[in-house]
Amino acid sequence: MTNFITNFEKSRAYRARVHDVIPGGAHTYSKGDDQFPELAPAAMTHGLGAYVWDVDGNRYLDCSMGLTSVSLGHAYPAVLDRVRGELGRGVNFQRPSVLELETAEAFLDLVPQHDMVKFAKNGSTVTTAAVKLARAKTGRPLVAFPGNHPFYSYDDWFIGKAACARGVPEEISALSVTFDGCSLSSLRALFEKYPDQVACVITEPERSTCGHGCGCTSSATDFLRSAIELAHAHGALFILDEMVTGFKSAFPGTMTKEDLHPDMATWGKGIANGFSFCALTGKRDVMELGGIRDKGSEKVFLISTTHGAETHAMAAAVATIEEFRDKDVVGHNHRLGREVLARCQASVRERGLEASVKVVPCPWMPTFLFLDGSGAASPGLRTLFMQEMIRRGVLFQGIFVPSYSHGEAELAVFVDAFGASLDVHGRALTDGWERHLTGAPAEPVFRRLI
Repeated sequence: MTNFITNFEKSRAYRARVHDVIPGGAHTYSKGDDQFPELAPAAMTHGLGAYVWDVDGNRYLDCSMGLTSVSLGHAYPAVLDRVRGELGRGVNFQRPSVLELETAEAFLDLVPQHDMVKFAKNGSTVTTAAVKLARAKTGRPLVAFPGNHPFYSYDDWFIGKAACARGVPEEISALSVTFDGCSLSSLRALFEKYPDQVACVITEPERSTCGHGCGCTSSATDFLRSAIELAHAHGALFILDEMVTGFKSAFPGTMTKEDLHPDMATWGKGIANGFSFCALTGKRDVMELGGIRDKGSEKVFLISTTHGAETHAMAAAVATIEEFRDKDVVGHNHRLGREVLARCQASVRERGLEASVKVVPCPWMPTFLFLDGSGAASPGLRTLFMQEMIRRGVLFQGIFVPSYSHGEAELAVFVDAFGASLDVHGRALTDGWERHLTGAPAEPVFRRLI
């Protein structure tokens, strides 16, 4: 018999205090209270392997693994051992640490298409740096990205085109233009509309789910190769954002798996097993614009962060690279992802719920969509499913991110909870999700009104 998690007393007390001192209640909106059902943990105390514990002492199987950043597992011993070794030696100095060269060479060994790298602490820093380099290289003002992809940066060039653009001047927003995610004709039309004005195109190389209804008449790889050629034909640079796909779709990412040759690529999330470590890689003629060796040329002030190359974070990255290389982590994670997909799809079929629960076949990040009777995405049904998974000890937000710490036991826990939650979902289709959900549905991060 399932022992349901029902005690959230300390979580409620935490919520009552945290919004008074932290805007949004968290330091990334994706972790906010409005992203979860009311019956959910408000804060975690610790994690180990594939599990996390909340302030009430409840244990959960972790499905998103630090918003996809924890690729090996929480408190992974080999990474922590390397980090501890650096902590006792100091983490920041007046001159660069010798680890900066070691880490740069180790990372670039993974990306033969690129020659140079810069480190930073978060993804927005490196995507914005890539955009700046493209503008400096081309002398053009506009940046183009898919208007239907979820997130590229908290900086104005992206947020100015989001639903919550308050605080971004229209003059800044106008410097960004959008196209349909994998539609070459849409991108071509953009270049024709803004001749000699587009500095760069930035896009994710692949996603767990498309969602923009552009037809997807070609594969992602075919689109990317053609899009890179198209951008170069129009004098623009091309940037691949491997923030999510890096160390997940392949090792190190889609650009190497598919032998793509963008001018720059951005990396983060799982490349240091949850430690704050991101990277911008690129071709020498572009990246050198941010250097100091070309005497007499105009300087580009690229990335300059005091904490961008802290020794413990670089040590975590090197250790993570070694684990991925030595243990075929990607192979393990993809096998697990395929098992999740197969077993969950079988559970959906057994209950005849194929029309309302979609299992998106992405082995590196199985994704689940919850639809109403008209086939539209239902926030109420999705939040109800989250609630039911959480009740059964699975911290779920609509995706399953395999890590090296997930095994057969964790797979069984997830699939059992998924099947039981499907039963509640089926009843909610008949008598309404409102009768089963405590509190309000989760809301989109990008919305105009609070």
